[in-house]
Amino acid sequence: METPQPPRWATRLLHFFCTDHLLEEMEGDLAELFLQRVKLLGEKKARIQYIMDVLSLIRPVVLKKTKNEYSQSTFSSTMLRNYLTIAFRNLTRNKGYSFINIAGLAAGMAVAMLIGLWIYDELSFNQNYKNYDRIARVMENRNYDGEIGTLWSASPPLGDALRSQYSSNFKHILMASNPTRVILSTESTKLIQNGYYFEPGVAEMLSLTMLYGTHKGLNEPHSVLLSESMAKAFFGDSNPVGKLMKIENTLDVKVTGVYKDLPRNSDFNDMAFIAPWSLYLSSRKWIQKDAWWQNGFQAYVQVADHVNMIDVSKKIRDIKLKHCDKEEALAKPELFLFPMSQWRLYSEFKNGVSTGGRIQFVWIYAMIGIFVLVLACINFMNLSTARSEKRAKEVGVRKAIGSLQHQLISQFFSESLLVVAFSFALCILLVQLVLPFFNDIADKNVSIAWNNSLFWLVSIAFCLFTGLLAGSYPALYLSSFQPVNVLKGTFVAGRFSAIPRKVLVVGQFTVSIALIISTIIIFQQVQFSKDRPVGYSRDGLIMIETPTPDIHKHLDAIRYELKKTTTIVELSESLNPMTGISFTSNGYEWTGKETEQQASFATVYVDHEFGQTVGWQFKAGRDFSRKFATDSMGVVLNKTAADFMGLKDPIGKTIRQTAFGQTSIYHIVGVINDMIMESPYEPVKKTIYKINNGKGNFINVRINPVQSTRDALQTIETVLKKYDPDTPFAYKFVSNEYAQKFGEEERMGKLITFFSVLAIFISCLGLSGLASYIAEQRTKEIGIRKVLGASIFNLWALLSKDFVYLVLTAFIIATPIAWYFLNDWLQSYTYRTEISWWIFAVTGLGALLITLLTVSFQSIKAAFLNPVKSLRNE
Repeated sequence: METPQPPRWATRLLHFFCTDHLLEEMEGDLAELFLQRVKLLGEKKARIQYIMDVLSLIRPVVLKKTKNEYSQSTFSSTMLRNYLTIAFRNLTRNKGYSFINIAGLAAGMAVAMLIGLWIYDELSFNQNYKNYDRIARVMENRNYDGEIGTLWSASPPLGDALRSQYSSNFKHILMASNPTRVILSTESTKLIQNGYYFEPGVAEMLSLTMLYGTHKGLNEPHSVLLSESMAKAFFGDSNPVGKLMKIENTLDVKVTGVYKDLPRNSDFNDMAFIAPWSLYLSSRKWIQKDAWWQNGFQAYVQVADHVNMIDVSKKIRDIKLKHCDKEEALAKPELFLFPMSQWRLYSEFKNGVSTGGRIQFVWIYAMIGIFVLVLACINFMNLSTARSEKRAKEVGVRKAIGSLQHQLISQFFSESLLVVAFSFALCILLVQLVLPFFNDIADKNVSIAWNNSLFWLVSIAFCLFTGLLAGSYPALYLSSFQPVNVLKGTFVAGRFSAIPRKVLVVGQFTVSIALIISTIIIFQQVQFSKDRPVGYSRDGLIMIETPTPDIHKHLDAIRYELKKTTTIVELSESLNPMTGISFTSNGYEWTGKETEQQASFATVYVDHEFGQTVGWQFKAGRDFSRKFATDSMGVVLNKTAADFMGLKDPIGKTIRQTAFGQTSIYHIVGVINDMIMESPYEPVKKTIYKINNGKGNFINVRINPVQSTRDALQTIETVLKKYDPDTPFAYKFVSNEYAQKFGEEERMGKLITFFSVLAIFISCLGLSGLASYIAEQRTKEIGIRKVLGASIFNLWALLSKDFVYLVLTAFIIATPIAWYFLNDWLQSYTYRTEISWWIFAVTGLGALLITLLTVSFQSIKAAFLNPVKSLRNE
């Protein structure tokens, strides 16, 4: 019989660390002691005890050496190289788990990076302007029917009033138009573009980069500044300063400057041209320079460097109240400065106070990014701690030969950071591939800032944070093992050792389930609003902007020709588009009105054919008709306006309006169902429809449904060109314009869907790895059960049930959390859906199905193993 031998590697350790004198004294004694223990304890326990004896002998030597090295340099280059070498070997030895860790972390980091780029784009909005923190627009709060409403517009005389009374508080005070779409033309090129009419000083205030000309270009009365892209469109690469062009086919102007295109994340990014405010006033005779009752214009200011914007805002509060007439004063107008820094994210007002806006999306996406990244880190923690028993002997040996706990922690952190480094490289690749799709969904133009040092500093900090977060629990957990228990073979993880892993899995699926519920409810809210009755027919209805008076002059001829060809059903003209209301009016009196009641009505100016064109729906009365000359002073009310007035039988009743020192009497000819012309999420405003006696800004055309849309558009273009050859033909489908009102919520839903899919993917990766490990641990148990007659289904159920319980627990936790936050989100919409029970049921079943599909692959694979292979070592 062969003589038992002690472990050869332990003897080699003794030779490596100990002196010759110590070897002569101890080696023989250890060998003799080993043989005695074999007879008493058996070979297996004797070998373990021999290892413990050797380690106890060499430990003082190694510990002394380690402490000396550590005192010289905590992290020497050799130590770091060894850490990384060991970390790399561990990764290559366990390729499947390494892939899960790296892929999961890369996906989580990619989500966090995409959201980070989106948030940076939002937070940096308008920061391209050097005076960003000193620029504001003048806005107005006024009483509307007992509530304070906020106007984003100003009156024409406001600029002069501010300059005369508070000039020392401002560096710039500039009156301006709203964004205006006009025809820009030269002899060879005609384009409809968006631009502004500004008082001189805008180029300095907005710190425009002038490529040609100077900031003083607008000082000339018939001048125009062009954006770089517009200058190229009209004049190529040559210097256009001094060249002549026309605005609206009638205003001759000279190019006095070209400014660099403004970035997309700025409020003036679509500003193709800037023309003088004085030119705007002279070309629109209806504007009264001293009319405080006229709104619909803009006032921008840059406060002086030595003053506080809040203090200035308080000073100018009553300037309009002091100048306006008695009727206007009843609305108690109060002006205030709204800083540029808040235009983008805090643009929603309620009762005169900013209540937020897009900032809620910033917070939502930031939380999603954090949660998804944490999910990825949970995968790393789960798999690292799950495989802890396989690393236990390594930790035991290291500790026994003198490794300090902080060195073990450093070792595990180095492994974590190496995984993060590989994950970050994969993350960059994923982000670069996904960015076009992401930009399309988010309506952004973000990109990786390769040349930005700040980006790389943030990325390095991000990687360190992720590495430390992902590696913290494994490092602290694994380094705490006791070497005596591990090397004696008495180490047992304990009945509660799996609890942290179960908690982490529950946390993962809680987040994933909550995201899925959020996605469903967001899309349900959008669909609920889309299904809301709009009060007219959008099918085949188009809007065509008419910047010149030529179409208005020949409107009857155009209508006749298009109807003659059966191209259209009807055509009408209106002052505002079908998807927006531009005017409000007050000063109305009617029978039964309370004396102190202040009433403000949205006002839509139309022609007689408007109702037939759009297909509005009457509750009472009739449509406007050219057969009745009195209809020029007739009005149509929507249901909300009629209910507000409290008129039981409104048809034929008169209402009186006193405005601008004149009194007009209108008679009610009809009442229609509410038409949604603004936000589909809010109640319809009380609206009065009046006959417009002048030029409209839009024509509305109902295409004949029997005609091909393509052919109909070609015919409409031909007829319009006949009467207005200088205006480019541009049309918009009302259905498309209406659909854009859901854009923000739909984008939010799509992005959350995208992130939810990635969250589920990450969670399933971790679940798959964990299921694989548990199946590997229970291989012998599975073999025994198969020998005893267990079926494949029994084994599948055995391995799957624990995960099912975890997902059900996550569902129970996620449901009330998701309901609470989504119910709170829905409260911001006046017109909103209800949260139905089936949403939670479908989500729970979906999560359960995904879990079973993920776990079943590993479970069935383990169940099909040959029990002979599983039990042969026994």
